[in-house]
Amino acid sequence: MTSADLERYLHEFIPLSHAMGVRVIRGDGEGVELAAPLGPNLNHHRTAFGGSIASLAILSAWTLFHVRLRGVVASSQLVIQRSEFSYLKPIEGEFSAFCPGPAAEKWERFLAVFGRKGVGRLALTAEVRYAGEVAGRFEGDYVATRG
Repeated sequence: MTSADLERYLHEFIPLSHAMGVRVIRGDGEGVELAAPLGPNLNHHRTAFGGSIASLAILSAWTLFHVRLRGVVASSQLVIQRSEFSYLKPIEGEFSAFCPGPAAEKWERFLAVFGRKGVGRLALTAEVRYAGEVAGRFEGDYVATRG
């Protein structure tokens, strides 16, 4: 799946991504980077709305998990189970979120449990960047079930 295909998928099946103006910069199993403009994500201080910032990070991790699982099973359901976000600085322009792929042993552990039980949990992290600096950090747990 190309970055353009992945972006179309997100806009169709997660409409908030379209409303936020999300673009897929990179979308492979080794990492997902999404970007969003400030305009549709403004708050009353003329900086990025906290909900938009967290949403971009959550979506980057969900997208990474989605891309990884496509290579394993034809159909699955992915949901977020837990999220924690730290806001480190105001965002006054376009921002991005990057979720790296999990370590190999972590992914193998997930696959073993998922293969045995048809359900598995994966902890992922993402960083939100603005103007070359880290503006936020995300940690979350996602659950996948066979669809």
